[in-house]
Amino acid sequence: MSNPEQLLASFDAKIAEAKRRGDRMQAELAAVSVSERSQDGQIAVKVNHLGNLVGLEIGHAVREKANLADEIMRTVQRAQSKLAGAVQAGIPSIAGTETMNELVQQLHREFPEPEPQGFVDGGPAAPTSEGARFIAEDEPPTQPKPKPAPPRPAPEAGTDDDYFSDGDYLR
Repeated sequence: MSNPEQLLASFDAKIAEAKRRGDRMQAELAAVSVSERSQDGQIAVKVNHLGNLVGLEIGHAVREKANLADEIMRTVQRAQSKLAGAVQAGIPSIAGTETMNELVQQLHREFPEPEPQGFVDGGPAAPTSEGARFIAEDEPPTQPKPKPAPPRPAPEAGTDDDYFSDGDYLR
């Protein structure tokens, strides 16, 4: 049997090796990024390993397009959907492990393939005017004011029981 110092040294060595592997994996993961261009090539985006936009280039030809923001978002979504493959290729230190499988599955859940351009899933048609596209978040939706209740009908003169007909009950 080993003495306690040898066990402790062995344990320290295993911890140090696990830390080195973790640091290497973090460095490999931080280096992963995906770049994507729009269909017309005028918009270029770059997302990091977390799916955050870290680079954006917009060509002069599309700067005045009405749907520029939509085109940028579609391009970002396409880049994000490619992160799982980039992570698999960019982190060889955990290739084929359960950690890699879980990471790839999580990326597929977080960043699914975007819908094809112009796809509407049974929803209403896209708004045609620029003002109809945006709703102020601070303002609640306007509801029509309810109609006031009709006034109560006055009692008929002959239906009172004459008990308090003079309006005074403290006689």
